Amino acid sequence: MSPKMSDIVLPMEGQLPLKRLPIHLTSDDRRVIARPFLMGSARVNSLFGRIEEIPEEDLDAELRMVERSYADRHTRLAFTFHENYEAGAALVGGWPRPWSPQRRLLAGAYLTMEYAVDSAALFNPSIVAHPDQSGVPSGAVRFIMSLRATGEGHVSSIVFRTGIITADEHVHIDPLPPRLHRSRIAPDRIYEKPLFVRKLREIGLDLGALVGQVLNALGERFTLVELNRAVDIARASNGHDARNSEGLRTMLWLGQSNYHIDLDKDAPLGEFVLFPMSEEQSNGLEDLRLTRFTDDDGSVIYHGTYTAYNGVRTLPMLLHTRDFRRIEFASLNGAAAANKGMALFPRKIRGKYFMCSRIDGENLFISQSDFVHFWESAERLVAPRFPWELMQIGNCGAPIETPHGWILLTHGVGPMRTYAIGAMLLDLENPLKIIGHLREPLIVPGEGDREGYVPNVVYTCGAMTHDDQLFIPFAVADKSTSFVVVKTEALTKKLLESR
Repeated sequence: MSPKMSDIVLPMEGQLPLKRLPIHLTSDDRRVIARPFLMGSARVNSLFGRIEEIPEEDLDAELRMVERSYADRHTRLAFTFHENYEAGAALVGGWPRPWSPQRRLLAGAYLTMEYAVDSAALFNPSIVAHPDQSGVPSGAVRFIMSLRATGEGHVSSIVFRTGIITADEHVHIDPLPPRLHRSRIAPDRIYEKPLFVRKLREIGLDLGALVGQVLNALGERFTLVELNRAVDIARASNGHDARNSEGLRTMLWLGQSNYHIDLDKDAPLGEFVLFPMSEEQSNGLEDLRLTRFTDDDGSVIYHGTYTAYNGVRTLPMLLHTRDFRRIEFASLNGAAAANKGMALFPRKIRGKYFMCSRIDGENLFISQSDFVHFWESAERLVAPRFPWELMQIGNCGAPIETPHGWILLTHGVGPMRTYAIGAMLLDLENPLKIIGHLREPLIVPGEGDREGYVPNVVYTCGAMTHDDQLFIPFAVADKSTSFVVVKTEALTKKLLESR
C-alpha cells in the first residue's frame, strides 16, 4: 500500500509539507554471496575423511557439476573454494594427507554456502554526495547510499546503492549489478606500535609481562600476520597461563578490529557487500552513518560510524575512505565511545572533531576530541521532552550545515514503541546550544508504513542537501526504504520559529 501524502505531513500548525518520492527499495532474496560454512573441527574432520574416500576419477565430475550450478552466480568461485578449504584445514590442524587441487576445491565447496544478504530486510539508509561527479548533468549530483541488509539469522551487513539527484528533484537509482561479492580483510595492514599501545591502554588493558613480550617482539610498524606470530610464540613459551591470557586475546581482538579492505578498481560499488569479517562483528554490522567530512585544508574524506555486534556486546567502529576503493576500519575508543548511534559532524569546529551520540541509550550527547578515534567525555545536549520521544531520543545521522545552524535529524520513541523522525537546529560554533527543536515529529509511520519486520518504525541514518532541498531516505518498519524531500529553507524557518 502506498502512503498518502497526509501520512507524512508535519502535524503542527502551519504545516510543513514533505514530498514523498516514488521510490520503494525492498529486500530481494536473489541477491546472494558465497560465505564460509564451517561447523567445528570434529565435523570438518569427519567431512574430510569422507571426501578422502571419493575415487579420483569421480572428482572432476562432482566439481564440474558444482561449478555449472554456481559459477554464474558468483565471482572468483574457485578462489572462494580454496579459501574455505584452507580455513577448514586450519580447524583440524592441517589435513595430513596430500590432496590434488580438485579434491581441495571440492572440499572447499562443501565448506561454502550461499547467503541472501537482504532476504529479510533492506533498511536504515544513509546518503552522501559521491566522490566522483564526472559526467553528471548540469544541476544534478551523484550520490552513494548505504543500507543495512539483513538475511538469515538476522545477521546484518552493509550494502551500497548509487544514483543521481536531478536538477528537478527526481532521484534515479542505478540498476543493481547481476552478482555480489563480500568483503575480505586485506593481508597487508600496517600497525603503528605507539598508536596500538595507546589503544591497548585506552581500553584498560594491563600491559603486563606477556603483553610486553609480544610488543618487544614487534617492530615499530607491524602487520596482523606478525602480531599473530608473536602471540603464538608467547603462548608456546609460557604454557597454560598464556593460552588463556585475556591480554593476548585482547591484542588479537584489537588487531582484527583495525584493518582495511580493497575493492576491485572497476567493480561497481553496488556489487560490494560489507559482510562480517571477524568474531566481534559475527552477528552483524549495524546502522552505518556516513559523513562527507571536509578537513581544514579543504580535502574531503568520507567517515562512517557503525556498530559491530557479536551477539553479546556492541563495539562502536569507524570506517574512512577517500574514494570507496580502499576502505579502512578502526575501533572507536574512550569512555564516550559507547552504546550505539554515533554520528560525526562534517567538519571540525574550533579545531576539534565533534560527535553526536546516545551513550546512555536514552539522551542525546555531544562529544569533542582532538583525535577522531578517541572520545573521552560527552555533555548532554537534550533529554526526551515531547510525548513522541519520551522513551528515548537519538540522532538520525550526521548534522547538516546551513547558514542558520546545524540541522540535526533525530529519532524519538513514543507510545507503543513508535519511532518517529524529528529535527533540531544547533548553533554553528557551539553545537551544545539548541536554537530550535520541533515540538512535533517531521515523519511518522503512516497507515502504509506501519507493517513490517518491526511495526510502527520510521528511521534514517543520514540525509543530504541539494539546491535547497533536503533529501531524506528512511526505513519503513525495519523492512524497506523510501524517500521524502523537504525544502531546507522552509524547515530551517520552522526550526527558528520553534525556539
